[in-house]
Amino acid sequence: MGRLVRIAVDEGRAARPDLEIGVCGEHGGDPESVHFFHAAGLDHVSCSPFRVPVARLEAGRAALAQTGVSDSR
Repeated sequence: MGRLVRIAVDEGRAARPDLEIGVCGEHGGDPESVHFFHAAGLDHVSCSPFRVPVARLEAGRAALAQTGVSDSR
């Protein structure tokens, strides 16, 4: 499935560079999935309200990991 997501993102943006791409569902709040979707180039994730804090935290961590900044305290 991951390969299909990457293909969809690549081909979608090739056809329309300003295309907004996101995912909706419980995968949007799963920490590993958030990191994968960030790396795949998705613009946003959507999830149930109780998963929002985890999704926000992991989205921040994914962005920091991409820049090479440590998130350790």
